[in-house]
Amino acid sequence: MISQERVEEEICRLYKEAVIKLPEDVKNALEHAFEIEDDETALLNLKAILDNIKAAEEMNIPLCQDTGLPIVFVKMGRVEVENLKEGIVKGVEKATGEVPLRPNVVDPLTRQNTGNNSGRFIPQIDLELVDNDELEITIFPKGFGSENNNALKMALPGEGEEGIKQFVLDTVLKAGGKPCPPIVVGVGIGGSSDMALKLAKKALLRKVGEHHPEERMAHLEEEMLEMVNATGIGPMGLGGKTTALDVKVEYADTHTAGLPIGVCIQCWAARRATGILKTE
Repeated sequence: MISQERVEEEICRLYKEAVIKLPEDVKNALEHAFEIEDDETALLNLKAILDNIKAAEEMNIPLCQDTGLPIVFVKMGRVEVENLKEGIVKGVEKATGEVPLRPNVVDPLTRQNTGNNSGRFIPQIDLELVDNDELEITIFPKGFGSENNNALKMALPGEGEEGIKQFVLDTVLKAGGKPCPPIVVGVGIGGSSDMALKLAKKALLRKVGEHHPEERMAHLEEEMLEMVNATGIGPMGLGGKTTALDVKVEYADTHTAGLPIGVCIQCWAARRATGILKTE
């Protein structure tokens, strides 16, 4: 059995890693954006981002003051886990005090802060059953400077691929510099309304530069990335070559009468950390 204590410790460890150390694929993409840029303002902003990443690692502190809403993706195989939900909640609360994390979680109406980043249905937990003997946990701290720019469209089937591309472009243009670009854009296609947005967020778990395994979806990703970067919004919305580091697509089959499209925007601080627990 995997004990609740091990889950708590792993959640705390992963949260600390996620908010302090940006994944290598994201850092590499930001460095590449700096190398190809020739706009002085864009270069200034990209250098500030890269310096910030380095300082966070050296000082062992979060790289952004918004340490996000705690979202936890769990892939559960053939393992027995003691109080999984409680372990996740306690792990987030532990990380809030030890890292420390900014207390971000509030009642949606009264705005009363819980003080420990847990609350009603929070941490947000996504559970997927898989065919192995492991418990895989991914911490995905989601800042709301980017989250506030997400969008959903219940498109008509006839709008097709061109409608998808146009909606993604419109969403990015509307967001402008608000989500702190260079961004990563997650696009969820199909399913139901809530599933489209869920798929868009899950798409962001893939590494920057890693295409969808299906060629047609990989091609769609490339097309949309080119369209987004052609806007010239640039780093921090002040112009430049790189508005997005990547566009990620995930899809599900859907109802014959609909074409749900979800767009989830991630800021340059595309934070995530994954760990695996096995039965001892």
